[in-house]
Amino acid sequence: MLLDLTPLPAFLLASAVVVLTPGVDAFLLLRTSLTAGRRAGLLALAGIHTASVIQVALVISGLGALITSHPAVLSVLKWIGAAYLVYLAATILRGLWLARRESGALTAPPADPASPYLRGLLSNLTNPKMLLFSLAFLPQFVGAAAQPALQLVLLGAVFLLLAAAWELTIVLGAARITDRLRHPRVARSLDVVSAAAFVTISVGLVAG
Repeated sequence: MLLDLTPLPAFLLASAVVVLTPGVDAFLLLRTSLTAGRRAGLLALAGIHTASVIQVALVISGLGALITSHPAVLSVLKWIGAAYLVYLAATILRGLWLARRESGALTAPPADPASPYLRGLLSNLTNPKMLLFSLAFLPQFVGAAAQPALQLVLLGAVFLLLAAAWELTIVLGAARITDRLRHPRVARSLDVVSAAAFVTISVGLVAG
């Protein structure tokens, strides 16, 4: 058969578990939507999924396997990803420090001037875990398909749609309650949690 749909139920279940597990994307989308609004959150989401499409395409084309077969290349990618996450954390903490120094403790952190789309793109593109995950995860559900590449395209598209739906829910939900969280203390707490999450994930990235 051209495509084998028998592994699809198991694939959907496994994908749901992966998608619902919090990671860099979820923290970035939550913070962006709460601090900058729905439009910024949607732009960050678009950037994240542009990078995801690129990484899944690399896996389907076989280039991903070539990259991961060279430990030195993979190590460089991991360190770049970790460094970018630390940069994000440092940017958040710098904004908190500037807000406190310039306007006192009751002022919310200044808005992030960076492009939300670019932030989403880079945070995902510099994280090789998505590439490694796709290489290890998608081929397990090829089944008896006569066209494995086409089956991988289908699986990749389904996974990305599930992830996009969940992350869109995060963006829209956060944007709806953003006005209630405008209090400076709440905004500062969110930034501290986000910065800590980025640093923790960066450590896990290079240690894994």
